[in-house]
Amino acid sequence: MKQVSPKKHLGQHFLKDENIARKIVEGLQQKDVATMLEIGPGTGVLTKYLLEREGFVAFDVDGESVDYLKEVYPDHAEQFRLQDFLKYDLDSLAKPISVIGNFPYNISSQLFFRIWDHRNDVTEVVCMIQKEVADRIAAKEGNKTYGILSVLLQAFYKIEYLFTVPPQVFNPPPKVQSAVIRLTRNDVQTLGCDEQLFKRVVKAGFGKRRKTLRNALKDLNLEFATESDVFNQRAEQLTVADFVELTNHISS
Repeated sequence: MKQVSPKKHLGQHFLKDENIARKIVEGLQQKDVATMLEIGPGTGVLTKYLLEREGFVAFDVDGESVDYLKEVYPDHAEQFRLQDFLKYDLDSLAKPISVIGNFPYNISSQLFFRIWDHRNDVTEVVCMIQKEVADRIAAKEGNKTYGILSVLLQAFYKIEYLFTVPPQVFNPPPKVQSAVIRLTRNDVQTLGCDEQLFKRVVKAGFGKRRKTLRNALKDLNLEFATESDVFNQRAEQLTVADFVELTNHISS
């Protein structure tokens, strides 16, 4: 049987440690999901522990990986799909959705933005990503690593840093450390502001993080409906609630 070769252009680093694979899958806590979606199954190190779960499906953009898994698990062949999570119509999947995977490090931020866009459908995420990105997502205000993903994801998810993963357990070993985090949908149904404007404000604020928000937001050409001291602070100083307040002070 032909093996799957890790492809640099896809950012593939295949986990080869079974104990870590089991720990990642054990990180899943929600039992009532309708779809269990694995992103980037690769050689199937996580997949083998997920196959019998309700609504399991795996997306990979690597045709070699999809063909390999169909051959290894012929009874589950229809569950392996040559699909790009970033482009797939997630509305066609049964809800709620749990997402798991060893995310390709070169597109992990894009994956999280996509998850944010479907925050009312994706209720849990357990994933392995670059440690630097994991630290950023879990960071609190006032921390230099606190950024766009920190605010957007913390607005709708409880973030838990589960454990660190060393490079030597991958093939090929990445040049960075990795980490596993869990996102669990919180009880916030709405932020009480224009949520798309909220996203624009957060991105603009951190786009010029050394400047006060008053100056960082100038390029958006927004009108300030009311004044607030929050405009005189920098983005990294604001909590999620502060960004909501800021958004409500702006009229588009």
